[in-house]
Amino acid sequence: MLVVDVETSGLTPEKNSILSIGALDISAPDKRFYGECRIWADAEVNDEALEVNGFTTTDINDPKKKTEAELITEFLEWSQHLSDRTITGQNPSFDRDFLQAAARRAELAWDLAHRTIDTHTLAYMHMVKRGLPAPIDPQHRRSNLDLDAILNYCGIPDEPAPHNALTGALCHAEVASRLLFDKKLLPEFDSYEIPWLGRV
Repeated sequence: MLVVDVETSGLTPEKNSILSIGALDISAPDKRFYGECRIWADAEVNDEALEVNGFTTTDINDPKKKTEAELITEFLEWSQHLSDRTITGQNPSFDRDFLQAAARRAELAWDLAHRTIDTHTLAYMHMVKRGLPAPIDPQHRRSNLDLDAILNYCGIPDEPAPHNALTGALCHAEVASRLLFDKKLLPEFDSYEIPWLGRV
């Protein structure tokens, strides 16, 4: 599985830019990718997005940084050698759509699948199969399993703030391994035990 997290200048792939990409191969987790870029010309910037990911206006306009086209080219080339390129993460359609939009802007062929693996769904199913109620947001009457809730369920503290694409990818990979295989994956999380192992 190709575990991916992107940080962006907003929520709309056609209007906002990728700012960074973090990724790893879950079958060989030492194969990692991280890169940052400046925004593409005329890309819209949402102040709330920058608050989440910690980038500044100076960061995202830095002419010394790669262009979005250069970054997406490097990422797609890096991923070509993976045996399973199924995009995996928390709400991975968001990341996939941004990557695909960046590839389109760069006039690159897009050969990653539309299908994805969502850690939200894995966690929801895991809880249901254990007879636990999945948390529901009472105001919106929908699942309240964000990444921090899933990390905590898997025995791991909240994701550090501000969000970083590689840190996010590592978190997604670790929870996917624990939820799917009951196995720890990365040395960064080795000190945190899997809560449900050894329990009825």
